[in-house]
Amino acid sequence: MDKQLEKFLKNFGKKVKEIRDLKNYTLDDMEFHTGIDSSDFNKIEQGKTNITFKTFIKVSKGLEIHPRELLDFNTDLDEE
Repeated sequence: MDKQLEKFLKNFGKKVKEIRDLKNYTLDDMEFHTGIDSSDFNKIEQGKTNITFKTFIKVSKGLEIHPRELLDFNTDLDEE
């Protein structure tokens, strides 16, 4: 995986976890609301998996937010 994608996925995962923590949702809550296994959801939060657009939508619905909120973070993709 290239460095830019790796960095993006880590930042995306941090954003997902930040929102989940703000809502006091557990990984089990997210599994119930999204159908995504809690261990797989944890991998998303750690930036260890490149999710599909369909999964992206499931995550936003499970967190009860607009999808664009998941992308509201500084990507720093031009920095190395």
